[in-house]
Amino acid sequence: MIDEKIPSFLLETPSSESFGRGRGKVRAPFLERGIHHLAGLIRTGYAQWETASRNHFFQTIDARIKVLFLLSYVIIVSLKKEILPEALIGIFIFILMIISRLNLLSFYKRVLFLGFVFGFLIALPSAFNLFTGGEVVLPLLHLSRPYHFWIYRIPQEIGLTAGGVRGVLVLTLRVMNSLALSFLVLYTTSFPEIIRALKVLKAPDSLLMIITLAYKYIFIFAKTAEEMHLAKKSRLARQANHAEGRRWIAGRLAFIFNKTLLRCEEIFRAMLSRGFSDRIKIYGAGKLRARDGAMALVFTVAGILFLWM
Repeated sequence: MIDEKIPSFLLETPSSESFGRGRGKVRAPFLERGIHHLAGLIRTGYAQWETASRNHFFQTIDARIKVLFLLSYVIIVSLKKEILPEALIGIFIFILMIISRLNLLSFYKRVLFLGFVFGFLIALPSAFNLFTGGEVVLPLLHLSRPYHFWIYRIPQEIGLTAGGVRGVLVLTLRVMNSLALSFLVLYTTSFPEIIRALKVLKAPDSLLMIITLAYKYIFIFAKTAEEMHLAKKSRLARQANHAEGRRWIAGRLAFIFNKTLLRCEEIFRAMLSRGFSDRIKIYGAGKLRARDGAMALVFTVAGILFLWM
């Protein structure tokens, strides 16, 4: 009689895929991990404002100088074809981060991961003698004989070549240096200052508007998704399984997409009713200080030295 009065969902045993324990750790479902990453995105956005507001070396430089520094050094990084200049540029960026007092662990954790995925892994096949000719320095596989397939030739000995390994290292260093330069400027410059600097440097207004709206909507989307998940979770007595989680995600994505279309139309009509034009007016871009000019000279001289190497 007592069991008949208890709701059936309270008598169900939680499934092992909701929260399982393995080797002393709690394994969260993929939906929880996804929401955790969205929350981390929001925290990273606010942390960027915090690090940019500190009164350290790179934070106090004018945003116009930093944007020009980023553009010029990304070009320098892409032009160099040797390991030594790329390594020296990486050391130079590392010194700038130290004197700017950034969190090196968090900074390089992202740089190394993205550099490994988009630099090393993508370029790794080119290190084999299947694609790059030259002397094999590290043989990995021996076949009974070479094979020919259409215009391709598979040699008898397959391995890494010296030229291929050097090319992979150069490409990986390029990607890591470009990422480090971008993160250095983003972590030490607030977003409005970057937009103001791009406007002063004659960037198109349409591009600035797209960048601004996309930047703001990323955090709005992440915050909305987190709030919807917490609202759903507060009304459940058990954890959702993988199939239910996938159905919920698909439904929420469609809901956010439709809501975004309606909101965009409403905002656009409101902007037109208030006299919106396609030109952006930005105020507060003052004159450069002597310190900013000196740092621009230092960065220019360093860039010329890197190009000369």
